[in-house]
Amino acid sequence: MTKSAEKKLFLLDALALIYRAYYGLGDNFLYNSKGMNTTAISVFTDSLMKMLREQKPTHIAVAFDTFAPTQRDAVYAEYKANRQAIPEDIKKSIPYIKEILKAMRIPILEYDGYEADDVIGTIAKKAEKDGYQVYMVTPDKDFGQLVSENIKIYKMPFRGKPEEVYGVDEIKKKWEIENVDQVRDILGLMGDSVDNIPGIPGVGEKTAIKLVKEFGTIENLLAHTDKIPGKMREKIEHNAEMARLSKQLATIVTDLPIDVHEENFALSEPDRKKLSEIFAELEFRNLGKRILGEEYSVNIRADQFAKSADGKPDSEKAPQGRNISNTEHRYHLVEGQTQLHQLIEKLKQQDAFSFQLESNSGTGELSGIAFSFAPHEGYFVPLGSEIPAEIKNVLTDERIMKVGHDLKAGMIALKNAGIALRGNLFDTLLAHYVLDGDARHRLDLLSENYLGYSLIGTVNGDSGNRKKTQELFPDMEAIKDKAVEAADIAMQLKARFEPLLKECNGEKLFYEVEIPLIRVLADMEIEGVGIDLPFLKEFSVKMQKDIAELRESIYNEAGTQFNLESPKQLGEVLFDKMKIPYEGKKTATGQYATGEEVLSLLQKEFPIAKKILEYRGLVKLKSTYVDALPQHVNPKTHRIHTSMNQAVAATGRLSSANPNLQNIPIKTERGSEIRRAFIARDSEHVILSADYSQIELRIIAALSHDEGLLQAFNEGLDIHTATAARVYNVPLNLVSREMRSNAKMVNFGLMYGMSAFGLAQRTGMARKEAGEIIKQYFTQFPGIKRFMDESIAKARTLGYAETIMGRRRYLPDINSKNFTVRGFAERNAINMPIQGSAADMIKIAMIKVHREFENKNLQSKMILQIHDELLFDVKKDELDVVKPIVEHCMKTALKLDVPIVVEMGVGRNWLEAH
Repeated sequence: MTKSAEKKLFLLDALALIYRAYYGLGDNFLYNSKGMNTTAISVFTDSLMKMLREQKPTHIAVAFDTFAPTQRDAVYAEYKANRQAIPEDIKKSIPYIKEILKAMRIPILEYDGYEADDVIGTIAKKAEKDGYQVYMVTPDKDFGQLVSENIKIYKMPFRGKPEEVYGVDEIKKKWEIENVDQVRDILGLMGDSVDNIPGIPGVGEKTAIKLVKEFGTIENLLAHTDKIPGKMREKIEHNAEMARLSKQLATIVTDLPIDVHEENFALSEPDRKKLSEIFAELEFRNLGKRILGEEYSVNIRADQFAKSADGKPDSEKAPQGRNISNTEHRYHLVEGQTQLHQLIEKLKQQDAFSFQLESNSGTGELSGIAFSFAPHEGYFVPLGSEIPAEIKNVLTDERIMKVGHDLKAGMIALKNAGIALRGNLFDTLLAHYVLDGDARHRLDLLSENYLGYSLIGTVNGDSGNRKKTQELFPDMEAIKDKAVEAADIAMQLKARFEPLLKECNGEKLFYEVEIPLIRVLADMEIEGVGIDLPFLKEFSVKMQKDIAELRESIYNEAGTQFNLESPKQLGEVLFDKMKIPYEGKKTATGQYATGEEVLSLLQKEFPIAKKILEYRGLVKLKSTYVDALPQHVNPKTHRIHTSMNQAVAATGRLSSANPNLQNIPIKTERGSEIRRAFIARDSEHVILSADYSQIELRIIAALSHDEGLLQAFNEGLDIHTATAARVYNVPLNLVSREMRSNAKMVNFGLMYGMSAFGLAQRTGMARKEAGEIIKQYFTQFPGIKRFMDESIAKARTLGYAETIMGRRRYLPDINSKNFTVRGFAERNAINMPIQGSAADMIKIAMIKVHREFENKNLQSKMILQIHDELLFDVKKDELDVVKPIVEHCMKTALKLDVPIVVEMGVGRNWLEAH
């Protein structure tokens, strides 16, 4: 172990520093020739390099927040509710900053469910024990609670102010406190308007400091409110629970399950070539020279071919900095019947044209449509109450290909206006999704990246703003330019993407899966699903009663009443008052951990733990689904019309939003009850559920060619029982429920990279036993181990993993020296062929079913897709026709060397059908 002074670990709070960088120059924002605001990237990078040069850290890492819900959201739904959306310029900057950090070979830390503060807090405390001097690089005052002899806050220079270092003495002086832990109490009392931590109304920083100086902690303050005079006492007593909650929200977690490996955080030489490429793209001439030396220069040429290092297909570099003001264009406003007729005649002569719809901001009705079929040229037709028949005819012409960005939205808008879009389609959003599923697919970004052209509204950093046209562009000329430009750019992108799709063998996936699926999803969204509102209302009342009864039952078992939403109080009741053995680690503030992981381990032996888990589940279920679903019912159709997202998940899986129906819990009895609310259209219809049985395991069997797995499926055995029999070396009839459960956990867990530690955590068995089970599993099913190893090796060579249909997921970190980062890529290399193929399979099945329904002119409708399940609103007299169609289409969607089983059920609602 080297001396602590020789080991300097700098932990950067990314988003806080990016915000400070963005606003660091006041209103003097920096732009490159493409109109991109590069302020945050430039200032952040410059500050980072200066810090590295002057402070000379030996180890470094940068922590980012993720967009996943956090533990604080679960405790307090209003947490950060008032925080303004991230400025679009900052959103655009973050991916570039991450790429710069990767090129610098600086680790990026992100953990779903926790904030960057918690990641930094955990690593800081662990590193301190390992002899590091830790510097938390952040302007955030909350970090004062973590400061110790070997952990300090480092504030970068800002707006002329020099750098600052805060240790224990500085924090105590700043807050007038006796120990740094009291920072949490001050924050708990005064709250935080930025994070929407409530605190006690009327208590500001000065009052909070005064109260903490007198009483030490919030808990002691609340125990002695009789010593506080007047209205302040009333405020404190009335908001006691809010004060406790606020302190909890302000407390930085320091016990996340993160391993600190010295070699991962060690500062190393940057990838100068990669840095040079990034700086060239951003046009960082001066910054590039300062960092890379005088040999660095930016030279962007129109004929420079760009083939990215990670193997992703890319386009030729286009001249940068172009926009409507400096690019020659011919955008025409179509006025009168003669000009409209002339336009229609031109459109009829095309093999393909693109279109862009515009809608009225007040009514939502279509107000105009733009067309383009040649680069830098297009036409805009204002629409009245009726869409002209000539336009209807050309949009429904089967011979002409229709091009656009997000054609599903356009198709739905046209269908609502009585027009069924016909002909072959080319959707630039989906084309780019096939090219790179992990990327962002907004039209403005694609235009900048592939054409070097900034759309109207993006030149001054307003990219992605999709306000209604009339709000941004009140005059017809501006509306015309914006709409035609979008159609023009879509047509130009089509020309760029077509050869790229061919180059990456994505044509089959694009033209045979993603494009036909547009019509399927559009029809599903328009159809919607029926909802039983009286049932949900009644169920909500019942759940409220159940929650109250469960709360009382927990109080009775605990022998006291307490705030169930307070982890601190819960920990004290369970482990101090009830003397339940506690084997976990306490937080830095001395609190017991009371998360799901801890309670799950206790529930077998201590019923109160099981009740608390059930209580939390009920509260979440009620607020997230039972009370929320009615808010999404369309007042006109009285149905829910969820939006199916086709281009979000990199694996190809569909997702849904407004509301999200993919995450309805089904493992609990009350969770399953929610499906009772999804009902058939009327008494003449029934709900049909068709669900793939263990499709991902069947795909594993087909891809791995493992004899044991194939044999079990071919013989129609229960796969988890068959697996347990092999792993535990017992006959099928002697497999216990516990054995089957463990085998099921392994079957599903390994495709997501579950380790022996993970299996032990999920099952409660010893880690050694879990390791033996996994070892025996691979011995009995060697084909699976071979498939996993080959998938990783193939991804290392190609730079991507792919599905049976050829859907690719690029894995740039597959050869990373950072084993944590590399491990994530390796898990994706294994998972992508399995989960991605399952996603492709159900998409193909949906397309086939939809076509058969149309060919047979059936009135039954496909209404939902939830993971591996399809839901149908079936006319009773068509049921005998529909069921074999659905089963056949699902079974034959992909040809696999393993039996495909589709489980079907019928009922008045989804629960009965399932």
